Amino acid sequence: MVTMSVFTRDDERRISAAIANAERATSGEIIAVVARRSDSYLHVPFLVAAMVALLVPWPLIYFTWLPMQWVYAAQLLAFAVLLVLTWPPGVRMWFVPASVKRAHAHRRAVEQFLAQNLHTTDGRTGVLIFVSLAEHYAEVLADRGIHAKVRDGTWQDIVDRLTADLSQDRPADGFVTAIETCGTLLAEHFPPGSSDPNELPNHLIVLT
Repeated sequence: MVTMSVFTRDDERRISAAIANAERATSGEIIAVVARRSDSYLHVPFLVAAMVALLVPWPLIYFTWLPMQWVYAAQLLAFAVLLVLTWPPGVRMWFVPASVKRAHAHRRAVEQFLAQNLHTTDGRTGVLIFVSLAEHYAEVLADRGIHAKVRDGTWQDIVDRLTADLSQDRPADGFVTAIETCGTLLAEHFPPGSSDPNELPNHLIVLT
């Protein structure tokens, strides 16, 4: 999966232009969001360190004659060392189950759908293209107006193409293709109206 620095200024301009072009043909709205991560997972280092530290005394008690003070000191040392080793964000992600990563990333996507006011668009035609890099997660969320018009599996097809491009270090291509596909769907069912204000931002929204 790509890192945030892969999105150059030129990439962001391409994505902004793709959104603007797509929205000229529809009354719908498209928002593109990329997050470095969807959660800090700060509890993970403490949890890992505590679980291992709880196991440290048992072999020392049963197989050595160390005084309890030394056993306790070894337990504290193990906790401290493991806390330091698992503290870096890249390391702590190794200990987070995939299902937990997906749940946190999906929650962040829903939060962004609401935060960007996609649920308030005229005709309920808002579409969010969301990527969370640390979780290797992508999702397309569509409001009920456009969601009801497309076949089942349509959004997942877009996600599959997007994640394929991301995995091959083509993030801008992935977003542009996803935007163009969503724009085509919106234009088919929701062409421009007589009054069609551009309600929401067209640029790539980057969350740290």
